[in-house]
Amino acid sequence: MSSPSLKERALTWLSQRMKNRVQYSDSNRYLEGIYAPVSEERTETKLTVTGDLPRELNGLYARIGPNPMHVSNPGAYHWFTGDGMVHGLRLENGQAAWYRNRWIGSDSVRRNQNRPKVPGPRRGVVDAVNTNVFGHGGRIWAAVEAGALPVELNGELDAVKHGLFDSTALRAFTAHPRMDPLTGEAHAICYDALKPNRISYIVVDAQCQVTKVVEVPVKHGPMIHDCAITRSQVIILDLPVTFSVKQVLQGAGLPYSWNERHQARVGLMPRDGNAKDVRWIPVDPCYVFHTCNACDLDDGGVMLDVVAHARMFDRSRIGPEADGTRITFERWHIDPARGTVKRTVVSDQNQEFPRCNETLSTRPYRYAYTVGFSNAEHARGLFRHDLHTGSTLTHDHGAGRSTGEAVFVPRQGGTAEDDGWLMSYVHDANTQRSDLVIVNAQDLSGPPQAIVHLPVRVPAGFHGNWIPDRH
Repeated sequence: MSSPSLKERALTWLSQRMKNRVQYSDSNRYLEGIYAPVSEERTETKLTVTGDLPRELNGLYARIGPNPMHVSNPGAYHWFTGDGMVHGLRLENGQAAWYRNRWIGSDSVRRNQNRPKVPGPRRGVVDAVNTNVFGHGGRIWAAVEAGALPVELNGELDAVKHGLFDSTALRAFTAHPRMDPLTGEAHAICYDALKPNRISYIVVDAQCQVTKVVEVPVKHGPMIHDCAITRSQVIILDLPVTFSVKQVLQGAGLPYSWNERHQARVGLMPRDGNAKDVRWIPVDPCYVFHTCNACDLDDGGVMLDVVAHARMFDRSRIGPEADGTRITFERWHIDPARGTVKRTVVSDQNQEFPRCNETLSTRPYRYAYTVGFSNAEHARGLFRHDLHTGSTLTHDHGAGRSTGEAVFVPRQGGTAEDDGWLMSYVHDANTQRSDLVIVNAQDLSGPPQAIVHLPVRVPAGFHGNWIPDRH
């Protein structure tokens, strides 16, 4: 097992020392209400279902998020840094077989559980793995960004190993690999908190082997949460949220902040190219956590759909900018010949977590699905944007109910783009419990097709995916 470098140990020591100096506060919105962590791991097999679970849905819906075991000073806690916990619900032949929640097996978690360390190498100053859980190469992986390696999970969500898939390389990965449905490859733009002058483009094939690494020079240490791919290009979002030594010295839980000096730009790099092939194109300053889809255009340009925040980590030191910041779902036309990015607002309602029918990733598509926020904490609505007509449909989960990211699961053998289901955990403030809600995407405004009622609460978290059984 690799040991942290001197630089990693020094930064960890300095960061912790500065956090200890932050004035104590017993209040933090990201430790309360729908964000409040749960205190135990559970396995539940007696689950009540309302409606009809589609019999063809055989697999696991898994979603991950922060669930800190212990917070010494809530005033210094940042939502993005909590210990990772995965929540999974197994569906089999029209039945809800089980629900499980498990902490990801990081060293600090295992130490608190009095359990042995999970095998595999370690790297980076970030211990928590809490941002995405997905299937790749017939296996399940939990991932974070900025330094720590992914963690493999077994079918019951227990940690198996740390590592960069089946590679021996010790490189920062990302929370958002982009899957190519035609090749089975995972494409990733990765940044490392300790290496602010470069980012990496990494390709992992369907056998979990790293087949390509390209290092790309950058400035200021940009935080690049997501990327996008077309059939020919990988799209790099180099936007003005960057590593901040000032934030480290002030004891910030996440040492990244809005940087007026950092030029916002989009990079296009051929998937078969290298760093010298990147074409950088300026864009109006904003921040993008998440892309939806991208494709090549006949005019030589690229279409990219994103959720754009006007600013990020400008005032807030405990999580995303919560109030007063404009958030829009947008279509970007990237024109490398003219060196321009044309931004067109599709919807100006507050929303996040864009998803689509990902069998159409890298290709033209019609429907985008997002989560609509009526305020900073309440995500009652699920939107479907028709990118051909400009219309938007809404699914309302009801008063006091808040949905997480909804993943589209295509019907096996279906031919229509919207032939499938939208699946998400919905937190119910009325009962302090959660449900897995399955909505027929072709009847979005109608009642859910099925609801699996959980006897537990799933805190608001980050990303989830449907991981079907292999045939």
